[in-house]
Amino acid sequence: MPLQIIRQDITKMKVDAIVNTTNEEMVGYSGVDYAVHEGAGAELDKECRQIAPLGLGTAKITKGYNLDAKYIIHTSGPTWQGGLAGESIILKSCYLESLKLAVENGCESVAFPLISAGNYGYPKDKVLKFAVQVITEFLFTHELTVYLCVFDRNSYEFSKELFNEIREFIDDDYGFKEKHGFTRKFSSSAAKRRCDICEDETTKADFSEFVVSEKCAPDFEMMTCASMPSPCSSVAGKSLEEYMKTMDKSFAYKLFDYIDSKGMTDIECYKKANVDKKTFSKIKCNPQTYKPSKQTAVAFAIALELSLDETQDLLSSAGLTLSGSFVFDKIIRYFIQKGIYDVFAINEALFEFDQMLLGC
Repeated sequence: MPLQIIRQDITKMKVDAIVNTTNEEMVGYSGVDYAVHEGAGAELDKECRQIAPLGLGTAKITKGYNLDAKYIIHTSGPTWQGGLAGESIILKSCYLESLKLAVENGCESVAFPLISAGNYGYPKDKVLKFAVQVITEFLFTHELTVYLCVFDRNSYEFSKELFNEIREFIDDDYGFKEKHGFTRKFSSSAAKRRCDICEDETTKADFSEFVVSEKCAPDFEMMTCASMPSPCSSVAGKSLEEYMKTMDKSFAYKLFDYIDSKGMTDIECYKKANVDKKTFSKIKCNPQTYKPSKQTAVAFAIALELSLDETQDLLSSAGLTLSGSFVFDKIIRYFIQKGIYDVFAINEALFEFDQMLLGC
């Protein structure tokens, strides 16, 4: 996917370029700047002394030296002064000038930290939202893979009000919790957890579904599948030829129909879906056989602003569905029912709940 939010130390990123937020002297004094200089080695210090000073909101590029990245793009961000001293203008310039340098130097991938969110005091949640907005606009006219590196869960603050509202929506579970007595457990830890049926401790840590021990798996499967219609019911009494005639359009053709009906161009659609050009080309070239991942199919549904029924229609053409039993599915349902079709706002929520992100 063109823009990804990930938890990772930026100095460990294997990309064409990483962005280093530094000061005018480019000396690697603290935070990300210190870590980058430590990882790259003494040769970086030498090159930085040669090209300094670095103006506020500007960017300069050096070699990556001992880092996995080929290049390091250095930028000088603003100090937070309450938002009334033009900080957002400078911050926007930092991201844009860094992106332009990456493109000018033939980079296909670049990783950013949350610029000015450390010692410079810029509120982390504001930086994240602002960075997503600026990068998204840039990617509408450029083919580039961009990573926003969030070092740990405390590096930004997701809206607690929205978190609680989504959690309540998930916990409601359309009566499933009340029917079976299960409860959802949210955690970013991969520590041992307890089975939702027998309460025995289990090492399974899959946050997209109920935690079920191996012992209880057969019972859980029977319970969740009991209400599903038999796949044989749709073919009873039909010949294979008759049945094949009733098959729906493939995912690709269904997608193209929706793009046309919404009056969008292909580029508008895959850019809004956070899907790269290469993936969309595969869809165009293999319309009969292309099978998307669930996050890619849902991303297109969000980009097209489909209703819940339309989303299910598009997903079903790929053999997928939004169920009422998985956290990812319920978060997507929540945003569609709220009429919120911003892929990156949804990805923020998915990121907070440890789910796969939309796009490809």
